[in-house]
Amino acid sequence: MSTRSSSSTSSSSSCGSSATTIAWIGYGIAAITAAAIGARFYLGRATKFRSRVVGIIPARFASSRFEGKPLVQILGKPMIQRTWERAKLAGSLDHIVVATDDDKIAECCRGFGADVVMTSVSCRNGTERCNEALQKLGKKYDIVVNIQGDEPLLEPEIIDGIVKALQDAPDAVFSTAVTSLKSEDAFDPNRVKCVMDNRGYAIYFSRGLLPYNKLGKVNPQFPYWLHLGIQSYDSKFLQIYSELEPTPLQLEEDLEQLKVLENGYKMKVIKVDHEAHGVDIPEDVEKIESLMRQNNLS
Repeated sequence: MSTRSSSSTSSSSSCGSSATTIAWIGYGIAAITAAAIGARFYLGRATKFRSRVVGIIPARFASSRFEGKPLVQILGKPMIQRTWERAKLAGSLDHIVVATDDDKIAECCRGFGADVVMTSVSCRNGTERCNEALQKLGKKYDIVVNIQGDEPLLEPEIIDGIVKALQDAPDAVFSTAVTSLKSEDAFDPNRVKCVMDNRGYAIYFSRGLLPYNKLGKVNPQFPYWLHLGIQSYDSKFLQIYSELEPTPLQLEEDLEQLKVLENGYKMKVIKVDHEAHGVDIPEDVEKIESLMRQNNLS
């Protein structure tokens, strides 16, 4: 039988169609309203997303390039104290601790007022040491900032910057910072280079010049980026990281952040204007002291 056999049938069909349309519109409005409410609820929670932050300074005595580095004196204070004092100026940290496996470092840090967590000598890198310290703290934190103890001139604003970057990027589990690479440092393997995509996520890190060109020379027109050692992690990911096996690129470059990328996790990178002055070898101490005198930071 035709659905249009009579006017009454047509009218009835039209009314039914109209009613259905109205019903669907009503459903759509309800769905949009529910989504809006959900969005407001989420945004309300987003202001507290990854809000609890702890800064951890991993420190070990046995360094292949500079044994006892955390305790080296820089203008009358141990380097680990200089770093701790700079970190204390960051506004995003709820707590700061030093994580070490060495009694001499622990005694020194307690002497100038730092909280100390003793960790195992079996930690393979600073990230694993941060994870062990986090578990021993016994308090829940959303973000862990790994503060390199050999950057006594680290700017506290950089700490705040990488924390905010991780808070603003829910798809990332890791954040870090880069600054402009000086031409004279282009081929220095102690100066780690980084390349990012257009959205500010890390693509790769290398001890070699990155990117590399056919001429094998530094291109003065290209913006190369130097990786700063400071980094922050989602606390849940930090535990996952420590359980992941070492990866080929990580082992070849000896860069722990490559294990994050090789396993498919996202890493947010911020660009900062910072003169990188880490202490890698004993000769760097004199440079740091000279800079501190110039900037009245003694």
